[in-house]
Amino acid sequence: MPALRSGRQLVAAVRLLLVATVVLGIGYPLAVTGFAQLVAPGRADGSLVSVDGEVVGSALVGQAFTDAAGDPLPQYFQSRPSASGYDGAASGGSNLGPNSPDLADLVAARRAAVAAFDGVDPGDVPPDAVTASASGLDPDISPAYAAIQVDRVAAARGVAPAVVRQLVDDATAGRDLGFVGAPHVRVLELNLALDRELGR
Repeated sequence: MPALRSGRQLVAAVRLLLVATVVLGIGYPLAVTGFAQLVAPGRADGSLVSVDGEVVGSALVGQAFTDAAGDPLPQYFQSRPSASGYDGAASGGSNLGPNSPDLADLVAARRAAVAAFDGVDPGDVPPDAVTASASGLDPDISPAYAAIQVDRVAAARGVAPAVVRQLVDDATAGRDLGFVGAPHVRVLELNLALDRELGR
């Protein structure tokens, strides 16, 4: 009799496992995905940004604006550094702590490179120009980092800095709900606007 009872319990447990697997592992994800596609299809697909039918990036994921050799392109605004190389599958920080000499050396090297590239004093380079975000995928930069890039981008495109500055202002978002977070510049949107308004 105890063996028969435990056999029934085993069969009931297996049935429950199969039902839970179908409902929670297949049905629920499909329902949520379908709902998301109806309500916010762009966001459900990763907030992909397309130009002339070609996907050029995501509004949620940062990317490099470099040439084939990995050198930054002077005609584009540069994104915040990424410890993961902007790879969504390897999202994460460097795990270097604030007292790490390796981090200090990396920040110093980045500061010198940014200062030289943008033609500014190293002391004028803002923190987000030399430190990666926790995810390594931050798509935005601070207005301060955008500001030090304006003259370089304007010179590379042969236009007045005021023209580029206006495009920066257009791509700048304020605090969420008026008080959460900090103002930020959407780099991909800004660079696409540069190409659209000023040509490649």
